[in-house]
Amino acid sequence: MSGVTEEQITKAKEWDLLSYLQAYDPHELKRCGPREYCTRTHDSLKISNGKWCWNSRGIGGRTALDYLIKVRGMDFSEAVETLCGDRAPPPQERQAPKPPKPFALPEAGRFPSAVLGYLQGRGIHPDIISACIRDGILYESRRHHNCVFVGRDPTGRARSACLRGTRDSFRIDVEGSDKRYNFSLLAADTACPRLAVAESPIDALSLAALVKLTGGDWRDSHYLSLGGTAPRAMFQFLRDHPHVTQVSLCLDNDRAGVEGMDRQENAIREHPDLSQRVKLIYRNPPPAEHGKDYNEFLCAHIQAVRQKQRQREGAR
Repeated sequence: MSGVTEEQITKAKEWDLLSYLQAYDPHELKRCGPREYCTRTHDSLKISNGKWCWNSRGIGGRTALDYLIKVRGMDFSEAVETLCGDRAPPPQERQAPKPPKPFALPEAGRFPSAVLGYLQGRGIHPDIISACIRDGILYESRRHHNCVFVGRDPTGRARSACLRGTRDSFRIDVEGSDKRYNFSLLAADTACPRLAVAESPIDALSLAALVKLTGGDWRDSHYLSLGGTAPRAMFQFLRDHPHVTQVSLCLDNDRAGVEGMDRQENAIREHPDLSQRVKLIYRNPPPAEHGKDYNEFLCAHIQAVRQKQRQREGAR
């Protein structure tokens, strides 16, 4: 290829778009979902799972090289040299950024019928749903009838919210959410020493539901949703709840979850204060044979219990 070597081309193709923008043009990135970004210049250009797609133009790719050529209009050699550090990335014309939108909870609906039906369909016990509604950490949005999972700080102030569709796979954090304060379900005793950590609010509720279904006291532990796998929310929870000395890491049984549990455990052990206080750290992913997360495990457990009941009734 004229002007560039095969070695440069290979090096350039190693750049994925998210890493490139984080390194060279972080202002261009805007989060639009738990694991998805778009660009400020083109809000229909979505980046997730190592790929990007400019939906309004019907083009996409995997690498930053594809992006520089297809979106930024560079020729091949110029794009390769940019990614190899041989020339500075040209400035991209764009409008001045809008100021961040202040955090505000979506308007609540009068009756949470869609939320009740959806969560009970996912195996969450009505008693647990009612407790969350009563504590003001769960409600149904008026406009789209989404589940709204609210994260509150120790004063009770709402600081974050995660929306989950009751009729489809819609899932997004409310703009302006402070991810240090994610959805959590507190134990009946505020001095409880036990914390179970999950990736999503539904997985956190599933952990509580499994305890209840197996005859335990589901309010005998704290439950926290990380909103992903980063340790930020766990750090804040441990700072706000100094009585916690046992942490059960209940992330998904997949690569991201296993790596996330590594990060959580290392983060605690390397922290000068938490490493002295947190005496027990359990790695407790769901059994692989029952799905990758705790909601899948809960649904499989409920199905198995019902099947045994039918078998007993049929034997009478």
